[in-house]
Amino acid sequence: MIRALLTILMISLASFASAQTHVPQSKAEISFSFVPLVKKAAPAVVNIYAKIITKAQPSPFAGDPFFEQFFGDFTKPRPRVQNSLGSGVILSSGGIVVSNYHVVGKASEIRVVTSDRREFNARVLLGDKESDLAILQLEGAEGLPFLNLRNSDHVEVGELVLAIGNPFGVGQTVSSGIVSGLARSGAATGKSRGYFIQTDAPINPGNSGGALIDVNGDLIGINTSILSRSGGSNGIGFAIPANLVAEFMAQANAGNERFIRPWAGIAGQPVDADLAASLGRSIPEGVVIADLHDQSPFTSAGFKLGDIVTRVDGLAVNTPQEMLFRMSVAGIGGTAIMTRLRGDEVTEVKVAMITPPDIPPAQEITLTSDTVLPEMTVARANPRTILRFDLALNTKGVLVVDPGKYGDRAGLKPGDVIASINENEILTSKDVRDALTRPGRRLVMELLRNGQRVTLRFRL
Repeated sequence: MIRALLTILMISLASFASAQTHVPQSKAEISFSFVPLVKKAAPAVVNIYAKIITKAQPSPFAGDPFFEQFFGDFTKPRPRVQNSLGSGVILSSGGIVVSNYHVVGKASEIRVVTSDRREFNARVLLGDKESDLAILQLEGAEGLPFLNLRNSDHVEVGELVLAIGNPFGVGQTVSSGIVSGLARSGAATGKSRGYFIQTDAPINPGNSGGALIDVNGDLIGINTSILSRSGGSNGIGFAIPANLVAEFMAQANAGNERFIRPWAGIAGQPVDADLAASLGRSIPEGVVIADLHDQSPFTSAGFKLGDIVTRVDGLAVNTPQEMLFRMSVAGIGGTAIMTRLRGDEVTEVKVAMITPPDIPPAQEITLTSDTVLPEMTVARANPRTILRFDLALNTKGVLVVDPGKYGDRAGLKPGDVIASINENEILTSKDVRDALTRPGRRLVMELLRNGQRVTLRFRL
């Protein structure tokens, strides 16, 4: 009886094993790999060598007759040359390449090497430090392989991806992984206005500007940074989504030399669990409007303080960075549909995508030599200058655009708001010029800096 049971069990196990085991039927199944995908995509990824010339700090002995007598030109500041290494992705057969701003943004000379070892000089068509993206044009390039952009809003966590770049300058390298996360707002560069695709595909120095592709060989993101304490890859890498790259391409094709993003004119904060409870919401979602400029397109669309934006063009937003990213992708000149939550009422509202208005006129002027602080540049606060210096939405008055040599020595900084000079209220740029032309024997300047009041006193 026992022998019969053992025989039946062995037959059952053999049948199960044969049902689960699949014998490869073709050479393709035997050699399954990413080889065809790499052969298709790798030729469109390039190595970038950038030369950056930086101003050297002046020697403390410069101008000293004693030291100049013995050391001559060694006391004079000399510009320093820094070499930057990174990667890029070809987006058109005519040589349009996308890379990171931190690789090429300040370069005086850019050399691009393709996978077949051809070399091209390149120039920056459009760059943006905040988004860390730059669009390049290769000189004399034609018939180059390129990658197609995929709609990055359709990317899902768990997808297989490949990262292609030139880590540590060892040569083109391919690493594999998955999409680990989406909507990583500000995780890579702190104050960035977008969000990032997170991947565990190894990304190392030199991979910056390289491609993150899906299993179809389409570009879903531009590798930009990693989260690491050692400087090496720990499996947490970030890529800028392809949809933002597409908007950069569109603005570069339109002839823009700098990236222009829509102005919201609002200050918002994420709705966390505590805030949701105070608002009577069961689920924490969206961005609540905490401040609103009177010239904001949200004001024109009927938004009020306390309104919650839960979606932009049908896509969920839970941080101000996500919201601004969605607006940047929507582009200037069109509209974006905001899903507004006010109380229990949910409404879809169209909001115009505009540039920050120059109203009232900035009246930017540079002070001349007949003033106490020549070479200082000031301008009137308005939406455009407020955004430029990241000031509070309700900022009024006149701000310092550039303190100049003398203003810098006096302690002035870009973005300082001049409230008064010698107890005279400052409302226009002309008020600053007039107050500094005949200031008397003393000079007292009241400033607002990072929300704090600062007083500068001088004897003339």
